[in-house]
Amino acid sequence: MRGYDFAPLYRATVGFDQIADLMDRVLTNDVSQPSYPPYNIEKTADDAYRISIAVAGFSDADLSVEVKDGALIVAAKKADEDETRTYLHRGIATRAFQRRFHLADHVRVVGASHVDGMLHIDLEREIPEALKPRRIEIAKADTIEKDVVDAKAVN
Repeated sequence: MRGYDFAPLYRATVGFDQIADLMDRVLTNDVSQPSYPPYNIEKTADDAYRISIAVAGFSDADLSVEVKDGALIVAAKKADEDETRTYLHRGIATRAFQRRFHLADHVRVVGASHVDGMLHIDLEREIPEALKPRRIEIAKADTIEKDVVDAKAVN
């Protein structure tokens, strides 16, 4: 695979280091992504999302949902099964897994539920007040000059 040097990008941008890191991580990841367990990501509202993961055969005690360093980590480990069972066909995979989702800035996990073999994780994007757009009032030129003249008269 061809390697890319993002050093010029780091020099030319301020505050976009995460984008360059993400591109670097994607391009250097030679390992194929696991397909187990299958999952969906849906947008439920303007700033709300839901990740649904098929976890048939796992109980609540077997599942773990954790947020760490800007990543959502979902893991499962099946408790030791009874070895006296003899399967003629075993089509339900209950092998251990760990699935990682990188969260965007200002996205937080609201909750998780396990219903009918599906693990639903609800996410919400909360934009801080400082980052929301705001309207700046434009002052008239007459007002600015009057305040400057009044300030000079006082001094």
